[in-house]
Amino acid sequence: MESSNDFAAVPDAFQRLWTPHRLVYIENGQQPQKHECPFCIVPSMTDEKALIVARGEHCYVLLNLFPYNSGHLLVCPYRHVATYDEATAEEVAEMASLTQTAMRVLTAVSNCDGFNIGMNQGRIAGAGIAEHLHQHIVPRWALDSNFFPIIAGTKAIPRLLGEVRADVAAGWPASAPREAPSASS
Repeated sequence: MESSNDFAAVPDAFQRLWTPHRLVYIENGQQPQKHECPFCIVPSMTDEKALIVARGEHCYVLLNLFPYNSGHLLVCPYRHVATYDEATAEEVAEMASLTQTAMRVLTAVSNCDGFNIGMNQGRIAGAGIAEHLHQHIVPRWALDSNFFPIIAGTKAIPRLLGEVRADVAAGWPASAPREAPSASS
């Protein structure tokens, strides 16, 4: 955070929290064009650029670009499917397995105290990307809530996405899926 004492004019008591990464979200809204589904596009990118921490056969795990907390992960099927009831048994099983692994990894690398895990199905239910199924895994700590979200509608995220991605990817067990599927998949 910057100190107001470092600027010209009369200093005030406020600290500034800069969140330029949220400008894309604010300016462009939540729902992408159908042909621009981010969850369909990111698997073709490098893991670092896409914030992917692990890849399975049917699903992958990535950091949420607009996290509620540091380490907020999403588990997504590769296939473009909107709701849980449209997912195959294999996709559902792998989402569950990747969610369990993600919880273990987040506990190990961030010492979190608990989790919020869930899916918002459809725009009316609050899905940020309603057309592509994804499950949220949000790590929680005993003291992670403060007045920011309540009073200012702002969430302070203490770690950069790239740092968190590196920690979670490094903490992912070697026996669990973590690499891009082969071209034949």
